[in-house]
Amino acid sequence: MKPSIAETLAPRLAPLDLDHRLVLVREFIPGRIVFTTSFGIEDQLITHSIFTQGLDIDVATIDTGRLFPETYELWERTEARYARRIRAVCPQAAPLEALIEDQGINGFYYSVEARKACCHVRKVEPLSRLLAGVSGWVTGLRADQSQARSDAPIIAFDETHRLLKLNPLADYTRDAVVAAVEEFSVPINALHAKGFLSIGCAPCTRAVLPGESERAGRWWWEEDNKKECGLHVGEDGVLRRGAPQEADQ
Repeated sequence: MKPSIAETLAPRLAPLDLDHRLVLVREFIPGRIVFTTSFGIEDQLITHSIFTQGLDIDVATIDTGRLFPETYELWERTEARYARRIRAVCPQAAPLEALIEDQGINGFYYSVEARKACCHVRKVEPLSRLLAGVSGWVTGLRADQSQARSDAPIIAFDETHRLLKLNPLADYTRDAVVAAVEEFSVPINALHAKGFLSIGCAPCTRAVLPGESERAGRWWWEEDNKKECGLHVGEDGVLRRGAPQEADQ
């Protein structure tokens, strides 16, 4: 998959809404496309669009083993609502066992390095297996979720996984997403009503306080500029925004 495809699609996607963006990407990109959901409000809206339009886009989630009970309950409700299964990808047993033996069950609280090691075993490595051989990857990233994601593009070429990465809600506001899920009665996580604006693993997520950013509740014990799990950032900790234009080959 060539980076030039992202350059071709970007201006065509920009004026479209979520539904039409997903349709165009499915029509334009050959091969398998995967949407990775964490069952957040953005992801639920994208799931709704994929399932109600009957698009040939796989919907999968990374089950870290540390998700909230409310997230599992929403998973079940979502499958019942749309009569579709959502694939689970889990951490590999041996590395997970070694991680817990090394740092303890909650060792991620004690250093950024330990937390990143946990994220790698529970999230990053499973994602790499999930995306192997995939042509397109759909995510629920929004530019206004955090400073680190402020210039997230609608589409870009992901050098790490060598595929096209689509963020169809990149230019949506949270208010726009909330309005859409209410309009279409999309099932959402009960934790959102309790102040959990961004929901990940239970030990690493708290409710957001008034005036805080959406992702302030994620890894709240760390400095703000380090708050990414590794799914969307490179080894330098910077959000992946795609390949330089001259990288077309």
